[in-house]
Amino acid sequence: MRCEELRVIIGDDIMHMADALISPAVGGIMLAATFGVAAYSIKKIQNDMDEKKIPLMGVMGAFIFAAQMINFSIPGTGSSGHLGGGMILAILLGPYAGFLTMASVLLIQALFFGDGGLLAYGCNVFNLGFYTCFIAYPLIYKWFTRKGVNSKRIFGASMSSAVIGLKWELLASYLRLFYQEKLNCLLEHLSL
Repeated sequence: MRCEELRVIIGDDIMHMADALISPAVGGIMLAATFGVAAYSIKKIQNDMDEKKIPLMGVMGAFIFAAQMINFSIPGTGSSGHLGGGMILAILLGPYAGFLTMASVLLIQALFFGDGGLLAYGCNVFNLGFYTCFIAYPLIYKWFTRKGVNSKRIFGASMSSAVIGLKWELLASYLRLFYQEKLNCLLEHLSL
């Protein structure tokens, strides 16, 4: 599949990937990767979990769930997008608790509202949770706020990390879809 064909299929904004966009092999690999990151996150927060953080995880999960249910149409693209809450979850809860909260929100959306689906669940968790919590938050947000926190630094760090996190999500989704055809051919060849 060429990039032009991918752009027509998925539009310019990728939030929830549909099950129909990915193959079972890619879905399985991403689901395994998601479970691995989730298991690591659970292990990390067990060691240093503050009991006050658990109610905040629930409240923030409910807020992000509601915010992500509001879609905005993107003029000229034929697609829509919504707020991604991974960055705010990482800032307020830390990357591990933020990732787990986002994974929980996306599971509820996939099971009860059909956003994405179970085959694409791993891809969606990576798109909305991994890149913001484990790449944009520590590498961009923390870098901007390393010399202290004030309103200008928080605004600059939040905007920069959100935009860069979104671009990572888009790039990863395009690459995932581009290379899935090659993976499918390889798996078909190996099964002969």
